Amino acid sequence: MRGKRRAPRPRIPWRSPWLPAVCLAGLLAAGGLAAVSALAKDVVLVVDGEPRAVRSSAGSVGDLLGEAGVDVGFGDVVRPGPEAELADGARVEVRHARPIKLTVDGRTSDRLVTATNVREALAELAISPAASRLSEPPDKRVPLTGMSLTVLTERDVSVVTGVARRRSLRTTARTVRELLRRERVAVPPGFQVRPSLGSFPQQGMVITVAPPWIVPIRPEVRRLDWRALAACESGGDPKARAGDGGSYGLYRFSLDMWRAAGGSGLPTEWPEDEQTYRAQLLYQRDGGTWQRHWPHCGSHLFS
Repeated sequence: MRGKRRAPRPRIPWRSPWLPAVCLAGLLAAGGLAAVSALAKDVVLVVDGEPRAVRSSAGSVGDLLGEAGVDVGFGDVVRPGPEAELADGARVEVRHARPIKLTVDGRTSDRLVTATNVREALAELAISPAASRLSEPPDKRVPLTGMSLTVLTERDVSVVTGVARRRSLRTTARTVRELLRRERVAVPPGFQVRPSLGSFPQQGMVITVAPPWIVPIRPEVRRLDWRALAACESGGDPKARAGDGGSYGLYRFSLDMWRAAGGSGLPTEWPEDEQTYRAQLLYQRDGGTWQRHWPHCGSHLFS
C-alpha cells in the first residue's frame, strides 16, 4: 500500500532569485541616507533679530537662504556673505533694509537702515539719543515698510533780554517761541524778538528780545556797505574793544555815539543786527556825515 504523498515544502525566501537585488537596493538606500545625513549641517539662521535652528545640506549661505525662503534685496545685509561656504554650526544673520525719512534739526534726507528699532537705527546713523529729542520712542520697532523720524539735537544758543543780560542755553526746541516759553523768558509788549519767533534755533544763534526799532532806516542807508565798514573798523568782530576801552563793537562806537543812537549798556552786549541798526540810525540822524564818526574807515560805506 502506497504511503501518502508528501506535501511540497514551502519556498524558502532567501533562496529567491530576487533576494540579492532587494538586499543590494536596501544597502544602497541605507548608504545614501547615511551619506545625506553626514552632509547635513546644523546652523542658526537669524532673520531681523529672530533666530531659528535649521538643518540643511546647502553648500553655501546663498543656497541656505534659498532653501529657507529668505529673500535678500538692495541694502540688505547678509553675514557671512551669500557666496560663503556653509559650515556645520555656522550662524547666518540676515538684516533687511528699512527706509527712514530722517529729519535732523530741520534738514530732511532719505536713509536706509537695517536696525529693527529706533535706538539701533540712531546708532547706525551715529546720532546719540541721550542728547536728542525724538519724535518716536527709542524702543519703537522700525517696520520693513519704513518710517519717518524727527531728531532735534542739543544746540548751544544765547538769549539776550536786555543790558548785560545774556544767557547761554542748551536746547532741543523746535522754534524760538518754544525755547523762550520753556526758559520762561518774557517778551514785553512792543518788544521785538530777533530772529523771529517761528525761526529754528540753530547752533550758536543769538536770540535778542529788545525794544522795537521805532525809527525806520531809509532804503538808501540800508544799501550802503555796512559790512565793509565793520571789517575796517573791527575786523567784523561784534565784541571788539579798543585798547583804551574807549570804543566798542563792530563800528567802534564810543559810549556817546552809542547813546546818541538810542543804544543802552555797551554795544558789545548786543548782537550784530542791533549794532548795525544803531550805526545806520546814527548815520541817518547826522545826515550822512560819516567823517565825524568813522574818519578812517567811513569811505568803505561806498565801496
